[in-house]
Amino acid sequence: MNPTSVEHPYSPAFDAGGMVFVSGALCVTADEEVVGGRTAAVAAATGTLERRLATVGLGLEHVCSTTYYVTDITLRDEANAHFVTTYAEPRPARTFVEVAALPYGCTVEIAAVATRQPQR
Repeated sequence: MNPTSVEHPYSPAFDAGGMVFVSGALCVTADEEVVGGRTAAVAAATGTLERRLATVGLGLEHVCSTTYYVTDITLRDEANAHFVTTYAEPRPARTFVEVAALPYGCTVEIAAVATRQPQR
């Protein structure tokens, strides 16, 4: 799952003039082990998002929009609870989408847009 490999040729995060587009962050540990469960999977995807933001010197406070891809729409409750504790007001915009499957058997993937200017 290394984004610099031939299998994954994309950037973890791409800065386009101060707007930063973050590739989908799967529910994996820093060692690329898939995290199961519900709350743990949402937290792990957020951890991956943080690591991807860090590659361009940013943190969660720079996020202005997220898109959650989940394999079970009922994860919305866990995602909402985690979102409230993760982001200060005003919270980023968010889209929540159920999909048939995600890579490596993951249940959560989060894509994001951030800016160099902290949002909170």
